[in-house]
Amino acid sequence: MSSSLLLIVLLGLSAVAFHLGRRRAIALGRASGSSRSLHSRPVYYGTLTALWCGLPALFIFALWQALESNIMVRLTISTLPEQIRSLPAAGLGLVINDIKNLAAGSSFGGIPDPVIEAAADYYRHLQELGGLLKGGTLTVLSLVAMVFGLSRLTPKLRARNQVEALVKVLLIICSTMAILTTIGIVLSVLFEALRFFQKVPLTDFLFGLEWSPQTAIRTDQVGSSGAFGAVPVFAGTLMISALAMLVAVPIGLMSAIYLAEYAGKKVRAVAKPLIEILAGVPTVVYGFFAALVVAPFIRDLGAHLGISVSSESALAAGLIMGIMIIPFIMSISDDVINAVPQTLRDGSYALGATKNETVRRVLLPAALPGIVGGVLLAVSRAIGETMIVVMAAGLSAKLTANPLQAVTTVTVQIVTLLVGDQEFDSPKTLAAFALGLLLFLITLLLNVTALYIVRKYREQYE
Repeated sequence: MSSSLLLIVLLGLSAVAFHLGRRRAIALGRASGSSRSLHSRPVYYGTLTALWCGLPALFIFALWQALESNIMVRLTISTLPEQIRSLPAAGLGLVINDIKNLAAGSSFGGIPDPVIEAAADYYRHLQELGGLLKGGTLTVLSLVAMVFGLSRLTPKLRARNQVEALVKVLLIICSTMAILTTIGIVLSVLFEALRFFQKVPLTDFLFGLEWSPQTAIRTDQVGSSGAFGAVPVFAGTLMISALAMLVAVPIGLMSAIYLAEYAGKKVRAVAKPLIEILAGVPTVVYGFFAALVVAPFIRDLGAHLGISVSSESALAAGLIMGIMIIPFIMSISDDVINAVPQTLRDGSYALGATKNETVRRVLLPAALPGIVGGVLLAVSRAIGETMIVVMAAGLSAKLTANPLQAVTTVTVQIVTLLVGDQEFDSPKTLAAFALGLLLFLITLLLNVTALYIVRKYREQYE
């Protein structure tokens, strides 16, 4: 039985358990003379029965899925000849990969080795046997748990309390998983970055003015040492992000003010969805537009004015990136402005203020925390963008303040360093983790700054 089909069966049994538990609770209420004799509503009895039926089986299913592959691989390796089992870890991994591909039906370029073919047949047999065993075991477990849950239903059972306790435990588990995932990501980047700093001094990375991570295989080749100064990379990131903000913040904020305070209902119903469509356009489409339309237009305009403009420039990437993140600022700012209490507007008008004065002196200060949050989201979106920069700004890391020159960003360099077969012992590959760690710290600093601004200017309204 496949895993997807088994999940459908388990969910179906849980639905049946919910229905049976609810019906039994109703029957218990009738037998007691009144439904008020039940401690909880029938829906809680049904939910509790469904949880008893589904949770143990789903837990065993997750544990089975985590251990099944390793167990089958170990059993398959035990059937291989000694000369294959004694191979190094890398060579044995290739053999196991061939066995899995053959078991899945992928054919080799030639006739497969009889030993590999026999191992693939055994691996396929283990998969079929494991699927049947897993399906039968979990189905029986669900049925037994359902019967056990139904047998425990009594009028005095605190079903609501138990359901709420189980839901609380599930919420704690989910929040804990999110926290642990964040910690795992940070630690994985941190450990690899520390390995990089063992090979490249931290001062060279932070204050170096040249970025050329290409390293040669032999020490006698040109460029064998590489250059890992991150200043040009982060300078390009900040330049493109700043250009994007110069485009997105005024247009997005003014659009939000117009839609919230000046536009009629018909105009708002049409304009807001049209602007928000920009958020759904794939970034590669923006990249094509920047590379095929905006960048040539800027280059031709510069040539007409006698200004030297690169075929790929930070200005082209910044302009298109700013257009891309307009909906983020506009939508959040519009919602925040509409959330300002109407009593503040009425009080401002009662004191003789005009609509423009009300917007400038009342609504914007009241909505400032939300607007700062929207701008922060847009900044994070701009810093993390890759495709537009690749297609419109180029890959060359230049330390320049001229937006008409080609530059690159941190995310582009991370992608470039990790593309293809890489060896994680070389400074070239480990440099991607160092860039990621520094980018994480900069983003964290931006978040702290935004929180400080929000807390400083937050105003409480009743």
